Amino acid sequence: FCDVRMPGTDGFGVLAKLAEDHPEVPVIMMTAYSDLDSTVAAYREGAFEFLAKPLDIDEVVSVAERAAVSGRGGGGGSSGAPETERAPAKIVGSASAMQEVFRAIGRLSRSTVTVLITGESGTGKELVARALHEHSPCSNGPFIAVNTPAVPPELLESELFGHERGAFTGAHSRHRGRFEQAHGGTLFLDEIGDMPAELQTRLLRVLADQEFYRVGGHTPVRVEVRIIAATHQDLGQRVRDGRFREDLFHRLNVIGVRVPALRERREDIAMLARHFLAEAAAELGVERKVLLPDAEEHLAGLAWPGNVRQIENACRWLTVMAAGREIRTGDLPPELRAPEAGGGEGGVGETAAGTPPAPGGDWEHALARWADERLEAGGARLMDDAGPRFERVLIDAALRHSNGLRHEAARLLGLGRNTLTRKLARAPDASPPDD
Repeated sequence: FCDVRMPGTDGFGVLAKLAEDHPEVPVIMMTAYSDLDSTVAAYREGAFEFLAKPLDIDEVVSVAERAAVSGRGGGGGSSGAPETERAPAKIVGSASAMQEVFRAIGRLSRSTVTVLITGESGTGKELVARALHEHSPCSNGPFIAVNTPAVPPELLESELFGHERGAFTGAHSRHRGRFEQAHGGTLFLDEIGDMPAELQTRLLRVLADQEFYRVGGHTPVRVEVRIIAATHQDLGQRVRDGRFREDLFHRLNVIGVRVPALRERREDIAMLARHFLAEAAAELGVERKVLLPDAEEHLAGLAWPGNVRQIENACRWLTVMAAGREIRTGDLPPELRAPEAGGGEGGVGETAAGTPPAPGGDWEHALARWADERLEAGGARLMDDAGPRFERVLIDAALRHSNGLRHEAARLLGLGRNTLTRKLARAPDASPPDD
């Protein structure tokens, strides 16, 4: 086990030395400052696993057991691909859900296997696809993105595979399609679930043979292209509904990467807001706006149905429209000010925790009786007593359902793992309110 930041040499120096002198020893890297580039670098240099602090002891034990059985699982040092200058990482996040995405990108950094990225609209699926390309052996090749629904169905075949001169009215010259343009690199097919059925068949053949015919052509065109596809839809359900080919689904879903919704990584919201405010200020050549604590706290409690795209748009609005440099809750766009905000991509509707259950549940009656009795007995500060205990009941339930795994319990609760760890450290023993 090796930390990344240490006095003298850093953890990557230790990792490189161990890889050279003791390649049979599995190394598990640890850090409180994980980002995409450091995660990928750890796997490229041969780390067996890369863990973010604070550590979940159950996860540490599980990783150690796997390392002891398999030896240096991630080893091998450099992939042999030429190192190129990397652009600054554009994927921002420290939540445990994002660490899973970073680890997936790291593990895939020496592979050109087909990947299917899933996640809600606005979560940043194309950014993940670009990161997979930039940290891969084909990073020196082109990255070509096609938004499938944005191309009219009658033009999509020509867009993907190209056409010969005279293939149809208006085809005055040969056209190289996206597959040819992506030769030696990566072709990103966004919203693949909306692809017409006849093109699904052609795509399946290309994936199988890496060969296709241009529209109107008679000579096969052979390419070497890595395919990354993305969708916000449930492709498995579309297969069951007969709207997506099952064989194509399995061809695309060799490795699946799920990008979490923003509500699943609330601890990243303030960080994202600061990032986008700085980005917007740089683009517009103006002074960067600063969120005050009340505004940060308010933003962290919103539903963000439009996910990262929505918070990016909000930060652009603030950069242009907010009067002062310091941003308070009252300076936010009107649709983001109300606590119940959450209704379209530019605004809000549902509360951060979702719509509360209708009155009448047994637990609600029991809680109401307890509150009435406490108040009649002269009690006060009910929230100080009931709030933490109510929270602990939910935490204990999630831990039971996750067999004690904190990172899974955090996901079930809609919390970050770090947040759950802090809550457990200060929570009282779980006990339901007295009747």
